[in-house]
Amino acid sequence: MPKVKKVKKSAPVPLNASKSKKLSNPLIEKRPKNFSIGGDIQPKRDLRRFVRWPKYIRLQRQRRTLYQRLKVPPSINQFTMTVDKSLATNIFKLLKKYQPESSAEKKERLRNMAAAGKTESTKKPMVVKYGLNHVTGLIEKKKAQLVIIAHDVDPIELVVWLPALCRKMNIPYCIVKGKSRLGRVVHKKEKSTDCDSALIPLL
Repeated sequence: MPKVKKVKKSAPVPLNASKSKKLSNPLIEKRPKNFSIGGDIQPKRDLRRFVRWPKYIRLQRQRRTLYQRLKVPPSINQFTMTVDKSLATNIFKLLKKYQPESSAEKKERLRNMAAAGKTESTKKPMVVKYGLNHVTGLIEKKKAQLVIIAHDVDPIELVVWLPALCRKMNIPYCIVKGKSRLGRVVHKKEKSTDCDSALIPLL
């Protein structure tokens, strides 16, 4: 019988040895950060969830969550559908043309009339009318051309019926963002809650 030569098996090459080691730059020294007490400054974390927010902010967020979870009636939901930005800009440009005079302007006009010895003219200028009761009366008499309602009136029950009244009287209306913006048109304070609706009367 011929002799069979035994072949010696070499040990397999380890995996680590097969991979080429990355060369580290000897000029750059490794400085790992140490976040223990007295060490490096801790990274900034988002702590908004743990902040104790003021009560009015908590109420705003709770109200928003409730509106998302509950089935909102259509009469209340219509106040979320406001006019877009470009249309709102045009509306407020129109309102500025019919802006009522301020108390200082009225005082100046009356002083000039008294100096000239004139009585007040009978013809009233066409200006923006505001105030809930006044606006409602003018809508019922059909003396309005356009009714503008603020979307953030609180409580909403004050104006929730106003769009239905406008539809019944065939008067165009729109819902805009910001009762404070409407308040500035009629010379109320910047953060006024008085102006919840305004209208342009018949010309």
